[in-house]
Amino acid sequence: MNKTGLLAALALCAFGSLAHADEDSLRIGIEAAYPPFSFKTPEGNISGFDYDIGNALCDEMKVKCQWVIQEFDGMIPSLKVRKIDAVLSSMSITEDRMKSVDFSKKYYHTPGKFAMKTGQVINDPAVDLKGKKLGVQRSSTYDRYATEQLAPAGVEIVRYSAQSEAFLDLVSGRLDATLADIVNTNESFIKTPAGNGFALVGPDINDPKYFGRGAGIAVRKGDGANAARLNAAIDAIRANGKYQQVMAKYFAFDIYGE
Repeated sequence: MNKTGLLAALALCAFGSLAHADEDSLRIGIEAAYPPFSFKTPEGNISGFDYDIGNALCDEMKVKCQWVIQEFDGMIPSLKVRKIDAVLSSMSITEDRMKSVDFSKKYYHTPGKFAMKTGQVINDPAVDLKGKKLGVQRSSTYDRYATEQLAPAGVEIVRYSAQSEAFLDLVSGRLDATLADIVNTNESFIKTPAGNGFALVGPDINDPKYFGRGAGIAVRKGDGANAARLNAAIDAIRANGKYQQVMAKYFAFDIYGE
């Protein structure tokens, strides 16, 4: 074989190896700042329900999870420009998001809830929060709900890159309330020393217009192959008990929902 032919053959082998590696891995975006769903341990490792479910799904699909940590509001843009292949970060399946990305079926479904100082009462959020400051995570479903439903009623919306920042401002008195997933709020705030003197308040916030059909795994628009294998893997880990094992590690109740 001449030199040109040898180089071409080597290049073809290298390309084939890369293609095979890509087929055997899945780059997954995760926030890692939304406990107990995703967070960093003191050692700097990723942990949480989303992370463990993702690894269980990758094991079922026989692919390697390549976790990519980034802020929540950059997830869909990163998916579109192919920096990641999927988003597994407690992202709700909504009609608005489905204009930009496709989703797997849900892998859990929990409502939102307000957190305020103990003793506060919310019957009608638009009425009872008028003139107050409400913290939400930027680009979340709670941001959209608050912007469209509460801001016009006179509620001041304060947006944060991470929900943990809203909890800090609630404790410091810079916020009157925050709105987030009930599990995240309860487990990572109310039950901690920082949450002493605060409580979950008001009705469940779960309007399907804003919060859709639960949390799903986002993939690029038209990526039917990844959506299909993720759906099959979700069904499989629920059938073989791995889903229930992961859920029991973090929660004392069923968060899969109806």
